[in-house]
Amino acid sequence: MWRRKQLVVIIIITAFAMLGIAAITIENEPFKEGVYIEPSEQQSGDIKKGFDYLVNGDYLKSGLNYNYYVLLNGKDKRNHLNRTGKAANVAYNFNLIKTRNSNNLVVPNCLQCHGQEFDGKLVIGLGNTFLDFSKPFKKNDVKGKIARHIMQLVSPSQYQSSRVLIRSFSTIAPYLQTETQGINAADRLAILLVAHRNPETLQWSDKALLEIPEEVIPTDVPAWWLLKKKNAMFYNGFGRGDFGKFLMLSNLLTVSDSSEAAETFTHFKDVLSYLKSVEPPKYPRSIDNTLATRGKAVFNNNCSKCHGTYGDKVTYPNLLIPEHIIRTDSLLFKANYQNPQFIEWFNKSWYANGNYPARLQPFNGYIAPPLDGIWITAPYLHNGSVPTLEALLNSKERPRYWQRDFKQPEYDYENIGWKYEIKDKDNSRKIYNTDKPGYRNIGHTFGDRLNKEDRKAVIEYLKTL
Repeated sequence: MWRRKQLVVIIIITAFAMLGIAAITIENEPFKEGVYIEPSEQQSGDIKKGFDYLVNGDYLKSGLNYNYYVLLNGKDKRNHLNRTGKAANVAYNFNLIKTRNSNNLVVPNCLQCHGQEFDGKLVIGLGNTFLDFSKPFKKNDVKGKIARHIMQLVSPSQYQSSRVLIRSFSTIAPYLQTETQGINAADRLAILLVAHRNPETLQWSDKALLEIPEEVIPTDVPAWWLLKKKNAMFYNGFGRGDFGKFLMLSNLLTVSDSSEAAETFTHFKDVLSYLKSVEPPKYPRSIDNTLATRGKAVFNNNCSKCHGTYGDKVTYPNLLIPEHIIRTDSLLFKANYQNPQFIEWFNKSWYANGNYPARLQPFNGYIAPPLDGIWITAPYLHNGSVPTLEALLNSKERPRYWQRDFKQPEYDYENIGWKYEIKDKDNSRKIYNTDKPGYRNIGHTFGDRLNKEDRKAVIEYLKTL
């Protein structure tokens, strides 16, 4: 049961703090139609305290007893975070916390979705694109019910420590299935969690308080290091106001009420400061500097007015690009208008009040993100539908059905992205089918007007960011 619970928790601790990747250039300078995002005042905190709370904190207060965790998963041998004591035996994407009755609990942390191993090393802030949300979960899980009953009989105190997480899992797990592996269901998770919470007290309701739509909309998990440049959060830039309120949203999984949320919130000014300190990893192989210099000129002439400039002169325009220009799959941003009850919930909730309020402000389009570290953030577009930078800049190369190796992945350092196979049909959950709503690889065709040599030069330049 815990392994299934772990999977769902991985799903749940998503990128509530989503950033984004969307547009490059626009013909005839329609970037002028881009909508500037005004900055919001943000709190400042302590970077070291933020990191410590991120990887050791109790922003989730329900989980699995440490001894059960070790029994089911074994002791972690890698200790990527250099933790000490029993915490050293816990995987990087879990925290070890102490409850009020001194129980050692293992709880999931933000690195479930915002950390990924690359070439054997943990890259904190890199979106995890290897999660599998495509496995179906039964609404009436008989085995799970039996396991919970046994746990109640054998270890009632341990069950009590896990009860809240189990409750959330049992309620939302059957409604989280995506069409393919490797993408995230962040918006669906937020919808399911807030639907069962009172907006003002944040107290849980076993019965959904809002109408829940059927679709599960896929997103790619963006990189944390982009946040320092952005004036708004999420792919469509609708997260305004205090970023800390958005960063702590995973707390909805186990929070008891708004008073507990308020205590948790006091730590997120530190977490935000840490996230702003995160830098992208350097490209690990050689770069053709002559070609990259040419690529920089092409980029600055064609891409920079949406995505900013890099190097000695750093700029970022913070533009929202309308649908009729970007033309990528529109299901994600349209859902905000089709389901206004969730926007209304947030904008009257505890999160939208107090000295540091946050709010949601929908837009018909997507934000053009910074491109720092873009070489390591494949697959591309907001739904992860494009496997390589080459295909991003040459839409004719985008595969209709494609599959990458999730067990023994190989990075393509020529085309920049994950190596993949083109398939002739969709007969597996591991195959990305771009015909499906929300999964389409359309739009962002601005690179098509570049010739082959210029595209190659731009890609070489992007390796330097």
